[in-house]
Amino acid sequence: MRGTLAALLALCCSLAAAQAPDRRIAITIDDLPWQRIGKTAEADLRSRHAQLIAQLKQAKAPVVGFVNEDKLEVDGVVQPARVAMLRDGLEAGAELGNHTYGHVDLHEVGIPAYEKAILEGERRLRPLLAERGMRPRWFRHPYLRAGRTQADKAAVRDFLARHGYRIAPVTVDNGEWVWAFAYENVLDGQPDTPLRADTLRRLREGYVPYMLNKVDYYERQSQALLGYALPQVWLMHANALNAATYAELVAGVRRRGYTTIGLDQALRDPAYTRADGYEGRYGPSWLHRWAMAEKKAKDFYAGEPAVPQWVLDLAGVDAE
Repeated sequence: MRGTLAALLALCCSLAAAQAPDRRIAITIDDLPWQRIGKTAEADLRSRHAQLIAQLKQAKAPVVGFVNEDKLEVDGVVQPARVAMLRDGLEAGAELGNHTYGHVDLHEVGIPAYEKAILEGERRLRPLLAERGMRPRWFRHPYLRAGRTQADKAAVRDFLARHGYRIAPVTVDNGEWVWAFAYENVLDGQPDTPLRADTLRRLREGYVPYMLNKVDYYERQSQALLGYALPQVWLMHANALNAATYAELVAGVRRRGYTTIGLDQALRDPAYTRADGYEGRYGPSWLHRWAMAEKKAKDFYAGEPAVPQWVLDLAGVDAE
């Protein structure tokens, strides 16, 4: 009897292991060297950047950071200290990609101006990477806006390919920027009091589960659309909130059974060759773009975690 029970338990464990999702996730950080660089005092910028770099080293996860080259300048003059921030990222193990000069919106400026912003977005990036025998190979659309027609998408994709780039999609999209704006509004805009400290703590403690719940949601979306757990691509930004929580976020997905992988490894999955069915003005997750290509009903998208109203109020925005 004992042997039979042990065999049954072993079989159950084996079946459970066979059915467990293959959870993998690639992390990306946009708006380098810093998201709100023009609104951040120099001393604060240095300390918060150092904190983010320390978090990257602590987490020990592959990451690709996407650079807005205009943020390297003040009044059109390149600032060596800001270029050094990118070098710090490289030394921490990050790869760097192109996020355009000026974080321009393709849907507003049109293809010729967008292509110009792409090329201007590699003037310092390309030689910086060449110092290490590397080249820029990843491109991230600002606002995740990739074109409002299939023809526009193809034109931009072909232009990028001719210049050695591959588009970096996002599957785990989120309202992280709202939380980050709220955090910095409190951090920089309120006097240093116990109330401010408590609000910052509430934001950190609310942000981490919000982000992890987003990962859970998009895993469910992947299972529903594809029938398996897609290697996800997670969107974050270089800001004070992630400088305080990045390692905790990485630890959180690892507790959920995820392995952190490189972006190139994630994009080997054949799902990333699927058609982008979105032609609206915004920039949703690629999982939702693929669902739109299949004409999924509205209820397919239900259940996505939302940013709480109190955070929207602190951020000074109406919606994420």
